[in-house]
Amino acid sequence: MNGQIDAALTDLLPRVQQRLGVSSADAADPSGLVNTRITGLSVVVTPAAVATVVPLSAESAATTRAGRRAVTDIVTGADDRLAVIAGPCSIHDPEAALEYAAFLARMRERHGDDLEILMRTYTEKPRTEVDWKGFAYDPFLDGSSRISVGLVATRMLMCRITALGVPVAAEPLNALTPQYVNGLVTYNGVGARNVTDQTARERVSGFSSVVGFKNSPEGSIDAAVSAVLTARAPHEFLGVDHHGVSAQLSTTGNDTAHVILRGDKDGPNYSAAHVAETKRKLAQRGLPEVVVVDASHGNSQKDHRRQVVVVRDLAGQVATGERAIRGVMVESNLVAGRQDLDREHPERLAYGVSVTDACVDPDTTEVVLAELVEAVRSRRGAGSRTAPAAR
Repeated sequence: MNGQIDAALTDLLPRVQQRLGVSSADAADPSGLVNTRITGLSVVVTPAAVATVVPLSAESAATTRAGRRAVTDIVTGADDRLAVIAGPCSIHDPEAALEYAAFLARMRERHGDDLEILMRTYTEKPRTEVDWKGFAYDPFLDGSSRISVGLVATRMLMCRITALGVPVAAEPLNALTPQYVNGLVTYNGVGARNVTDQTARERVSGFSSVVGFKNSPEGSIDAAVSAVLTARAPHEFLGVDHHGVSAQLSTTGNDTAHVILRGDKDGPNYSAAHVAETKRKLAQRGLPEVVVVDASHGNSQKDHRRQVVVVRDLAGQVATGERAIRGVMVESNLVAGRQDLDREHPERLAYGVSVTDACVDPDTTEVVLAELVEAVRSRRGAGSRTAPAAR
């Protein structure tokens, strides 16, 4: 297809140049000026092609529609439940991911009256320096970087998970990857390293999903508040369509955008005082007082076991009537802890154990979910909401 496009352009170019008053004789040799550090270039399968090969099923579409509606209602206050995003720090093994999804499907059935549970399905990993970039970029975990395979596999995996009735959450890192999972993602988070990126803010202003912005790695909540304000506004910018072709995109703005508190390298920011300060900053900018809290990362100070402490504190805030807290994120996997990724021998990895940040196990996840359920019921009983919203 690219060859046909190039041939068509070659045929049309002389006439276009003539109309513009440009002579081909003016063209200089670009040798030594372009692609001087590019060692390879491979054509990647387009989002449209992937969607044709791996179509959106009726079950997946229904899951995403219901999930987006539910989380939007939670963010806007129409639904008094809590949103809970639980799952591995990163996906690296589809089989283990599907087993975990089945666990969350059971949790959704058990706790659906009080919690809207989503699965964390992060296949892109932001790196502070240099490391494995995620399943979408290196699906064989061996440095072979088969990106087309990773993109197709990511869509297949999200289709399988949503077909189970489990909505998914993601963290897109560039302008291209969201197109490959169009119609499948309920919640998109913008990570701490990207929160100050104006292009990221503009992109999510047009997302159909619910979006949240984490505070910066240095702990700046102001950066996240600024991002929320930007994402809620309409924008015009350069992007790509589902064929991977450059396009001018016009957006309405995303009125679900909100702040995610994730702590920083110096300490957590999930306390009642931090939540109150975040509410003050949001109100100061005329924004809804909506907060989601990440129990991992800076809030757990990289100790996965401390997520239980974080959730317990949040549950206490919710139980005593705190309305701003609308969601909680928990890093959870089939097996507690983490392991290093050996790209020379990826087959030696232990099943169900994270290869990035350490996670809690399903038993611990059940405990924290139960605590959040009791908190929601207490808040409801205290009169913060009169009854569960219709769903």
